[in-house]
Amino acid sequence: MAKLLAIDGLNIVRRVYEASPEPDSDLKASIALRHAFSSFRNVLETHAPTHVLAAFDYGGENWRHALYPRYREHRAPMPAVLREALPEFQERLQAAGVPVAVLPGVEADDVVATCVMRWLQENRGEAIVATTDKDLHVLIAHGALVWDHFKNEWHDDAWVRNKFGVAPELLHDLLALMGDATDGVPGVSKVGMKTAARLLNAYGGLDAVMAGAGILKTPLGERLRAEREILYLSRQLVQLKTDVRLGVTWKMLAYESH
Repeated sequence: MAKLLAIDGLNIVRRVYEASPEPDSDLKASIALRHAFSSFRNVLETHAPTHVLAAFDYGGENWRHALYPRYREHRAPMPAVLREALPEFQERLQAAGVPVAVLPGVEADDVVATCVMRWLQENRGEAIVATTDKDLHVLIAHGALVWDHFKNEWHDDAWVRNKFGVAPELLHDLLALMGDATDGVPGVSKVGMKTAARLLNAYGGLDAVMAGAGILKTPLGERLRAEREILYLSRQLVQLKTDVRLGVTWKMLAYESH
């Protein structure tokens, strides 16, 4: 049976790089990328996929900045030494038979989501996403599984419900309500994960929350009404694009272990 492994490339690279306490340097980047390459090899050996894609952010502004110029404004930029070493690292992955996608105007999440959704819609087999990024966990609602390489654990429907308090299909609505400080997604003021989960489990999706809790004469109802536009903008920002022109065929993503 065919098996797709979609790797959130920068997720692995950044985690490995930031685990080292030394100051930024060419040497630190070199060592981190050597360890990251081993991590990729381990993920491939663990899952033995028939098809693989490693997605990386292109960098710079993307379609989310066009919607909301303050998107990610407080996120620390990638260290220059790491950014400069990435192209060579990506070439090394390609040489090892791992196709790499770096597409302007979109994020790696969008590339992964597009690839995984097409695979599942065409009933090609299993789909595994290697990431610790919470946004990509919404793909579990469509039949994918998430693999946390750093903890060696599977994330499935039950894991998402236990971690976030909602089903995977409601994860983006949860993130829209509570916001995401890392990405600069505003959300609704004074709404944290527990409140967001309580609202979604009581009413359903975002529209149902606005039709129910959003008409209540309570401080929360008032905030939902007052921040309605911000809420729906936040929903757009956390939404994954699934119609990215990837420029690859399944044949190009076929993987043979080296």
